[in-house]
Amino acid sequence: MKKILCISGSLRPTSTNTNILKAIPHLAEWPDLSFSIYEGLDQLPYFSPELDYEGSTPAATVADLRAQLKAADAVIVCTPEYAFGVPGVLKNALDWIVSSGEFVDKPTAVISASPMATGGDKANASLVQTLKVMTATITEDRILIIPTVRTKIDAVGNVTDEGLKTALVKIVESLKTAFLHPGNN
Repeated sequence: MKKILCISGSLRPTSTNTNILKAIPHLAEWPDLSFSIYEGLDQLPYFSPELDYEGSTPAATVADLRAQLKAADAVIVCTPEYAFGVPGVLKNALDWIVSSGEFVDKPTAVISASPMATGGDKANASLVQTLKVMTATITEDRILIIPTVRTKIDAVGNVTDEGLKTALVKIVESLKTAFLHPGNN
């Protein structure tokens, strides 16, 4: 069984970004995949290089994030956009991973969702750039910008837009292809 770790860039309990991640496993039959959502974004300490050096022991929450990323065969990140960028809590989490290498060659998908017509495109571009610097494997078919998201997902988290359902399934299928053919990520 292949494991996909999903990370939401939002801490809001009713976040559409989190709801999209929760909906993905139910969009198709994937008996060979398991999905989990990382729950500790708000528990991570503020990143400081002085706290993360070779020979140091990271905080338990940092060690847990790193362990979950290491155990995952792929990652899907879905984020809103704040002030034309990635939310601070998500950027903080990624800062803890820069030097430890859990994203190296990891098949990764980047989704941004926003009620705005731009769909969080600036956060998406920034996140793709950050993850590529960390050498995550991101192909064009694993990047998705979702504009006017509240017209595509209902209040309880069901994806109601057929085009969005198709796009999300294609992302997971692309990640599956990366598992089957690791050299063609």
